[in-house]
Amino acid sequence: MVFSSILFTFLFLPVTVVLYYLSKEKYRNYLLLAASLIFYAYGEPKFVILMILSIIVNYLLALLIEKNGGPECKRRAKALLVLDIVLNLALLFVFKYLNFSIQLFDTVFKQSVPVTSLTLPIGISFFTFQALSYVVDVYRKDVPAQKNPFYVALYISFFPQLIAGPIVRYSSIEDQIVNRKTDLSGFSLGFKRFILGFIKKVLLANNLSVVVETVNGLDPVSANPAMLWLGSVCFALQLFYDFSGYSDMAIGLAGMFGFHIDENFNYPYIAKSFTDFWKRWHISLTRWFRDYVYFPLGGSRVSVPRNILNMLIVWFLTGMWHGASMNYIVWGLICFVLLVAERYIIKPSERRSRFFSVFWRIVTLFCLDFMLVIFNVTSVSKGVKTCFAMCGGYHVPFEISGELIRCLREYGIFLLAGMIFATPVAKILDQRTDNMSSVKKIKAFAVPAVYLMMFIWAASFLIVGSHNPFIYFNF
Repeated sequence: MVFSSILFTFLFLPVTVVLYYLSKEKYRNYLLLAASLIFYAYGEPKFVILMILSIIVNYLLALLIEKNGGPECKRRAKALLVLDIVLNLALLFVFKYLNFSIQLFDTVFKQSVPVTSLTLPIGISFFTFQALSYVVDVYRKDVPAQKNPFYVALYISFFPQLIAGPIVRYSSIEDQIVNRKTDLSGFSLGFKRFILGFIKKVLLANNLSVVVETVNGLDPVSANPAMLWLGSVCFALQLFYDFSGYSDMAIGLAGMFGFHIDENFNYPYIAKSFTDFWKRWHISLTRWFRDYVYFPLGGSRVSVPRNILNMLIVWFLTGMWHGASMNYIVWGLICFVLLVAERYIIKPSERRSRFFSVFWRIVTLFCLDFMLVIFNVTSVSKGVKTCFAMCGGYHVPFEISGELIRCLREYGIFLLAGMIFATPVAKILDQRTDNMSSVKKIKAFAVPAVYLMMFIWAASFLIVGSHNPFIYFNF
């Protein structure tokens, strides 16, 4: 079940909200847990047992680690932590990377070992990382082990961020599980945020995906480079609105039930550098790798060669996290090369020239666009060919073709809107007009009306069965 569906929006969510606010406070967490398990079981009935087993294992090991947290039991606690890490990563490996490893083995050693029939459980990367961070934080004594297993289960399986994040740290939600407040103001803000994400996902990401799929079907060797550029820009925006829209819906849904989840995106396409981009894109994943991989390896407080190795490990794992495919690994390694070059060679943060600042922003955007071409394709060779073709490498002329005009005529409005709202222009206008009393009164009526109309328009796409893919289901 996805948030941008008729079933979720007009049945599951209203029923859950009504039951939640009708129930007594002491039962609300258990109701949310039941709703979360039903939500997951609808799409993955056979894997809900797997998630429950993961919850039980992490709950018990966290208790044992805390019990053995004294100086005299330090080695035992560390062994339990290693066991927890191995079990979680083994679960992830079997379901996400086993078939990829078999295929790689067959290719390298010219064997024919058959792949398994295992399918990928939705959201396994997200709930596994959350479970891991909880147990690690208990080991570090950053948080106490939760004694109530149902609260641990709610933290790991909470449906707003279960299948696509943001990745929530237990420390940020520990107190909210038992002490949060739910009121009309918080609910209305959460509902507004949910609608915003719904609009971004259904109107922008879904419509841009039609152009992307059209371009993906072209042979890059003979394709019009203008079409390839259009497809790459549309994919960059589709990916952003697909994931940030889903994050908005998750944050909004959590807010409707009194939870406050940290932001996951901060206008990444206005980044002034690659480093800045990764402070703005999928913030929760960046922080997770920083706190649980990069810092434990020594971070930047080591020699330059060791720091480069640390970055290589982090970005290789980041690529792998996104999927069991060579294109994700190559994409992660490209991120690594660009970030190392930026840190040790280019050093844009140390340059004061305004011209260089503008120039580097443009370079960042172009490189991100080419990187996402690699991210998007099914094979690295096709990605390389597409990038080469975009630069005119196959001597196919740039043309304003009929197909290009058709795509722009039918989807140009979504492309333009996507470009505008990828910048903080709406946020800035909203802030500047807050101090104008006359405009503020108009906004009080106009903004809800616009939200309602846009929501109805977006819902109409779902009702007529329009294209509704979700990229991050694969992760």
